[in-house]
Amino acid sequence: MKQSSQKNTFFGGAAILAMGIIVVKLIGALYKIPLGRILGDVGFGHFNNAYSVFNLLLMVSTAGLPVAMSKTISEANALGRHNQVNRVFRVCLATFIVLGSVTTAIMFFGAQPLANLQGDSMAAPAIRVMSLTAFFLCTVSAYRGFAQGHSDMVPTAVSQVIEAVAKLVVGLVLAWYLLRLGFGSEIAAAGAIGGVAAGSFVSLIYLILRHHRRNRPAQALSDDRPHSAGSILKSLLVIAVPITLSASVVPITTYIDTIQVQNLLQSALGYSEEMAVSLYGSYQKAVAIYNLPSSFMVSLTACIVPAVSAALTTKDKLGAGKVAESALRVGAMLAIPAGVGLAVLSGPVIQLLYPETNQEVASACMLILGIASIFVCVMLLCNAILQANGRATLPIWFIAIGSVLKLIVNFCLVQQPAVGIKGAPIGTLVCFSLVAIMELAAIKRVTPHPPKYRRVFVKPLIASLVMGGAVWAVYGLLAGRLGNTLSVAAAILVGVVVYGVLVILLRAVSKDDLSLMPKGDKIAKLLRIK
Repeated sequence: MKQSSQKNTFFGGAAILAMGIIVVKLIGALYKIPLGRILGDVGFGHFNNAYSVFNLLLMVSTAGLPVAMSKTISEANALGRHNQVNRVFRVCLATFIVLGSVTTAIMFFGAQPLANLQGDSMAAPAIRVMSLTAFFLCTVSAYRGFAQGHSDMVPTAVSQVIEAVAKLVVGLVLAWYLLRLGFGSEIAAAGAIGGVAAGSFVSLIYLILRHHRRNRPAQALSDDRPHSAGSILKSLLVIAVPITLSASVVPITTYIDTIQVQNLLQSALGYSEEMAVSLYGSYQKAVAIYNLPSSFMVSLTACIVPAVSAALTTKDKLGAGKVAESALRVGAMLAIPAGVGLAVLSGPVIQLLYPETNQEVASACMLILGIASIFVCVMLLCNAILQANGRATLPIWFIAIGSVLKLIVNFCLVQQPAVGIKGAPIGTLVCFSLVAIMELAAIKRVTPHPPKYRRVFVKPLIASLVMGGAVWAVYGLLAGRLGNTLSVAAAILVGVVVYGVLVILLRAVSKDDLSLMPKGDKIAKLLRIK
């Protein structure tokens, strides 16, 4: 009974976190789409250059330590060692404050050199404002790690939503108001970053208040003598460092990508700094849309690891294989049509969401990134399957290989006058398609009952291609009569209907597949799927 209760608690916690992340991703999209229109291509370039510096330094500072903290606290809490729990929390909080202070100092005092390195000297004000966010979020990580160590995922999910909403409201208002006052795009970008800082600050206040209200001193065991601060820190670093190294691959690659692309545009193609940043801003607007499909994989990946792990624990290797195959099939059914739809409607969608951007650049990038988004989703699902099967190091190596290849493709293509900035999304496509293929091959070799890839991908691919043709035809027929907005809406509606009908006719989904989704059993009953 106790084991069942723990299992339900774990799945409930995973579901809470997954829903929180999905909400945060959607709010993030709502933030970046109007922000891109307010700031323009150049301002959006400044904004994203500051963000890439922040993501890199924050990942190095906080990627592994919250996980190590929650694991250590969970173990001590299970043994009733409340003194040890409190000592671990104090050590982690002090460590995070130091890391946050160092990161803030690097970003604030090194803002101009960091901006110059990226080929965007005007991004310095945004980087300075972003430095405050680093301190707040490092401290936030301590409180989130403490709650997760007690299997309480609510504070993390709620604080993430609070942070996202505050960022949306404050960031958009500040960016708009500063432009209205007559400031340049670099100051408006710093204002938008101010929204990020405000969001992290409000999130921290919420977590501090909740922590002190909910966590009252508990009766400690008589022999509960906590370990020394040095011993605790050492044990935390043993867990945290490998996680940090693996998690840092993508932000490191992204940061190098921003440096490489903008500097190549200036040195090899002779663009001015402002023009290079403007082109990069147009590219990032396509990236903001391309990131949406992967956000819907969160709930699936959150369920894969515990479900597969539970099956393997009970020696049910066949059951583990079925869960992995169902997750991949459901993921494919969501990712492939989304990617095809973004590719087919790349130009119209960019025109709808970002009418003032460089249409030729952003649309071409969106076409490539739409296809790339399919491989990103597959990669995320494969990561979860490999992790659940105890092969967590394999995705790290695969992503590292793909990242190196991306940088090579960037270098070869971006400096070609006929390609330019469009080489960056091609590098992304090459990177993630290779990683996804390598991970699918690895799953075939290392799992006891690997998925049947023909059953996973063929039917969703057929349905998606037919849907893509229908979407293209509907938009083409209506665009001249109804205008872009109504034509895009009509094409998407027709695409959803066509795809839904084909999925049912082709029997592309089973009852077991739907059981991974919320209300899946009711959906299966409604559609008479067995």
